[in-house]
Parts: sequence; C-alpha cells; structure tokens
Amino acid sequence: MTTEILFEDERWKVLALDDLARTASRQTLAHLGLDPEAYEFSLLACNDARIAELNRQFRGKPAPTNVLSWPAEDLAAEQPGGTPDLPEPDFPDEPIFLGDIAIAWETCSAEAETGGKPLEAHLTHLIVHGILHLLGYDHVREADAVLMERLEVEILVELGLPDPY
Repeated sequence: MTTEILFEDERWKVLALDDLARTASRQTLAHLGLDPEAYEFSLLACNDARIAELNRQFRGKPAPTNVLSWPAEDLAAEQPGGTPDLPEPDFPDEPIFLGDIAIAWETCSAEAETGGKPLEAHLTHLIVHGILHLLGYDHVREADAVLMERLEVEILVELGLPDPY
C-alpha cells in the first residue's frame, strides 16, 4: 500500500501518522479480500480552517469536519446495502489510485478527547472510514450505513481496537 501524506499542519508530525495510515489501510483492504500492495491513496493532514474550506467547496457545508474523502471513481452499489464495485486498474503493473482523504487536527483531537479515546485509535477509525469511502462504501442510506459501520467495527477489532460506536 502506497500512501502519500501531505502535512499542512505541523501538529500531525507528533504522531506516527504514516504508520497509522499504512496499518489502517492495509487491514481495511485485506479484510475486504484485496491485496494492499495493489492500491494507493493520498492523505492530507490539515487543520480545521482548511478542512472547513474543503467541506464548503466540495459539499456546500462551511464547517470543519473530522474526515473528508474524494474517491478516484464512483464504486457505490446501486442497491442499498449492496457491495460496491471493485476498482479497476488504469495501467497494468501499477497500483490502483483510490483517491484522497483529508483529516483535521482540531476536530479529530477534540473528538478523541471527548470520547475518552486515544488519538491514535480515533485516527485509525477515521482512516478506515475514509478508505471505505474511497472503495464506494457510504452511510447516507440506512442499509449502506449498517454495512459500512459493521465493516468498520470488524476491521477495528482485527486491529485490537474497540467498537467506536
């Protein structure tokens, strides 16, 4: 799994974010029966001001959020609760680019503190969540939310982390 991380906020550098992202993404892909070495994504480690601007620009919501995802392609299942399509390679022998994820320092750290969770555990959950979005999973429709949350819990348990819900 190739992960490119852009640190826009230096506070992220106190964590081993590259290791967290690698572990979370590898486990997510492996859990879904996908070879982690065949995929890549990018991660923007930013602050609330930056993610609020991105949220406004792409979702029409001018407020900070914990994580945003931009899938490289729409893989969502047509039927509620269905399994998304698998990504197809653009070039033989090259990793498949899944898309981009952004996370915001202030929101993520505040959520972890409020929830009484270690920041690393909360970030692992958010990265798993973001990777699932890149793979076409969503939580807008009830049946899709049930599927996505079940997968998140299963993946986090495999990583030795508790149910975040």
